[in-house]
Amino acid sequence: MNLFRRRPHRHDVIIAVVGLLTGLAGWALGLHTQGGHPFGGAWVLLPLVVTAALELVRRTAPRFALVTGTFAIIADQFTLGSVVTVLMFTDLVYAAVLYGTPAAARRIPVTTGLLSVAVAIGFLAWLHKPEALLIGLLTGLVSFAPATTGALVRNHRDAAEAATLRAEQTALLAEIDRTQAVVAERARMARELHDMVANHLSAIAIHSTAALSLDDPATTRQALTVIRTNSVDGLAEMRRLIGLLRDSGAGRAPAAAPTLAGLDALIAQARTNGASSGLDFTLDDTRPEGAALPAPVELAAYRIVQESLTNALKHASPGTVTAALAHTGRALTVRVTSPYGEERPGPRAPGSGAGLVGMRERAVLLGGTFESGPEPGDDGTKIWRVRAELPIQESESTT
Repeated sequence: MNLFRRRPHRHDVIIAVVGLLTGLAGWALGLHTQGGHPFGGAWVLLPLVVTAALELVRRTAPRFALVTGTFAIIADQFTLGSVVTVLMFTDLVYAAVLYGTPAAARRIPVTTGLLSVAVAIGFLAWLHKPEALLIGLLTGLVSFAPATTGALVRNHRDAAEAATLRAEQTALLAEIDRTQAVVAERARMARELHDMVANHLSAIAIHSTAALSLDDPATTRQALTVIRTNSVDGLAEMRRLIGLLRDSGAGRAPAAAPTLAGLDALIAQARTNGASSGLDFTLDDTRPEGAALPAPVELAAYRIVQESLTNALKHASPGTVTAALAHTGRALTVRVTSPYGEERPGPRAPGSGAGLVGMRERAVLLGGTFESGPEPGDDGTKIWRVRAELPIQESESTT
């Protein structure tokens, strides 16, 4: 059997050696538990040696050790008897419960308890003396007591292992939550940085290209004016973000997040930035006057409009870019359309596609929907349409 190929545990070897030497010493000194049996003399050593040998496999083969040890303890009753053999047998019962299968750990205490009761009743019926109950008590001390002790120790060990496993799982889940929180925060920071800075940098890139390509002092001066304005605004936005990251705003009023009330200024800035590219920008706000929106919805709608205007500034063909807001039921609808075509006069700014990803993420985080792409316009021309529907979860109030 493979179980016997494993090296015995160091503690099992110590128990076997100490038990065997103690039993030999007791036999040499003439210490016995009973007398007058047919197998006297050195016969008592046979169960002793067998039981000591079984101690070596008490962990690796607990069931085999218990079954064989039971025969050894029965054989010991036909000799002069050794208390060491009895003690080592109790250890085999204990080990069978502690290291055996879960089914064995449940069966052995019940079996030994029933055996102890049966022995007490059987000897009482046979001898008709109250002292016969002591035989059942002795049987219980040798079998039922160590089996119960093994069950208690095993239950405690299993509970400790389960608690350790739960602690490890809790720590793992906490680490997973921390990692997800870090990833989510990095994504949020990336969206904020892109939305705050991309618009200004795109205008700077377009107008600096125009200033370099056109040898016209008036155009150059106008381009430099736009570049300076966007540079100052971009630096202000960058300082605001860095202040939030460093928490350096302690003791000062926090920077207010942009709201839909700032769309007029955003449209005016886009109109200035896109004039050299033949673009005009309009705002169509059909929301009821005085309707209040949750702050996250206002911020998301503002950023979606801002990024859509930035994309139009970089890619749209000459024409009118329209940003429309509508309050429909329990949702705010944001719609931005711009002329779409392959040919566009004037300089372009490169795009990475991160803007569309960020707009979609903002809508999804609020439980809304987002879609974008080219489609036919009302006049037969092709337009690029961005549409987001943002649910309004908080209660509305009017002033």
